[in-house]
Amino acid sequence: MKITESLNKIKLDETARRQLEPLIQGLQTALENKDAELQQKDLKIQALMLELAHLRRIRYGKKHEALSSIQHDLFEESRLEDIAAVTEEAEQLAPSARRPKRDRAGRQPLPDHLPRIEHRHEPESCQCGQCGHKLVKIKEDVTEQLDVEPARFFVHRHIRPQYACKHCETVTAAAVPPAIIDGGMAATGLLAWVLVSKYLDHLPLYRLQHIAARHQVTLSRSTLAEWVGKTAVALEPLVDRLVWHMLQGNSLHADETPVQQLDPGRGKTRRAYLWVYRSNDLSGGPPIVVFNYQRSRSGAHARQFLGNWQGHLLVDDYAGYKQLFDKRRSETPCIECGCWAHVRRKFFDLHQATDSPMALEALTRIARLYQIEKQGKPLDQQQRLALRQQYSVAELESLHDWLQATRLKTANGGASAKALDYALKRWPSLICYAQTGHLPIDNNPVENAIRPVALGKKNWLFAGSERAGQRAAAIQSLLGTARINGLNPAAWLKETLDKLPTWPNSRIDELLPLAPEFIDSIKKG
Repeated sequence: MKITESLNKIKLDETARRQLEPLIQGLQTALENKDAELQQKDLKIQALMLELAHLRRIRYGKKHEALSSIQHDLFEESRLEDIAAVTEEAEQLAPSARRPKRDRAGRQPLPDHLPRIEHRHEPESCQCGQCGHKLVKIKEDVTEQLDVEPARFFVHRHIRPQYACKHCETVTAAAVPPAIIDGGMAATGLLAWVLVSKYLDHLPLYRLQHIAARHQVTLSRSTLAEWVGKTAVALEPLVDRLVWHMLQGNSLHADETPVQQLDPGRGKTRRAYLWVYRSNDLSGGPPIVVFNYQRSRSGAHARQFLGNWQGHLLVDDYAGYKQLFDKRRSETPCIECGCWAHVRRKFFDLHQATDSPMALEALTRIARLYQIEKQGKPLDQQQRLALRQQYSVAELESLHDWLQATRLKTANGGASAKALDYALKRWPSLICYAQTGHLPIDNNPVENAIRPVALGKKNWLFAGSERAGQRAAAIQSLLGTARINGLNPAAWLKETLDKLPTWPNSRIDELLPLAPEFIDSIKKG
């Protein structure tokens, strides 16, 4: 029943009714908003439950994929990680909902031969918090977590003595701190090792299982997969904030690379894409790289990711980006910046194949542009702009005249004509960098960010599912950003996993994998 209907049943004079009207309207609006929020959460939970049911059906039902044993194991890891991630998301939306009980074998005891590092957690006071009398130790609550250093497994032994008060019969012990995985045997160092090995070193979980087995430590792939899925969900707020910070810049690099995704229905793989966005180092902001996994190369994915972002976007000549620069589709479109490395590559390939004197001349002229950029690298934006205005603009004008004159003397259809046409067609986007002091000359930073992933594809072959690809992109965003900021990704991740369970959301930016100077600027606000 609405508040207004309830109010009508209460006898009030007109003056009191008018005075209460604004309060009533506010309460009614708050209730409607809360109802809408609850309905939205219910829909999200229903969607997650459907996805979870689908994943479990694939996990435990009959499978007919024609896969080798290793391929099957990789696919199985992704499904197990997906199930853990979906379950964790549903738990976060409805914490009070009882987690479905699933049958599992008893946990393997941690090997006795591993060294133990004991941590004693005493209560803050040896006096009873209820009556003030002295506490008496009655027993110890001992839990063990498995941890790892590179090539060395060890066990954290947490001992929490329990003290009883004989006077009021109460028991006091140190509280168990929150963890990324409550009640789990994996310490944060082990979780960090698994994620860095899988997503930075590109080692499938079955290889990590074998590494642990060499130390006489039993780690099943299902357990490793569960750790990956749950830890990835815990790290999602950091990824969201990383994207937000990157989109605050006024210039970005963008590129995409194909990856294979398993198609369970056909027992084959299909092509998906990893879209990569990189902040511009010359703009002065923190270096950030973000990977965005999508099922196709459609330009709609780039438009959806960038949203209302406006600025200079450095890309190759792929048609998928063109709508971002179309003034007919947006009053304030993005500004296209071309990549001189792509132009140079056309002439380089031509010279390698034919020893073309024309290609050599183009390479010599482009090299002069890069030499100017090398001189301007240590300068600030104003000084770099002055340098470009003095030297780069003249070199570009001379290069453009030469390209046009050479094109008139070159027959259509050949490799020489295609190299020349590529540069001339993109000329407006190729020269925009010289009119500023903050735009780079090429798109190499984002290609460098892609390179480790391209090498890793030879190891992991394909993504086991769309969710697995999205999870990989999110974690690689964090680890890749840590790497380009000069941080040790494993050390950063371990420290972050230590802090994250009790870290306030209002200070989440302080956990981002950025260089210390950028974290200090975030703290200062």
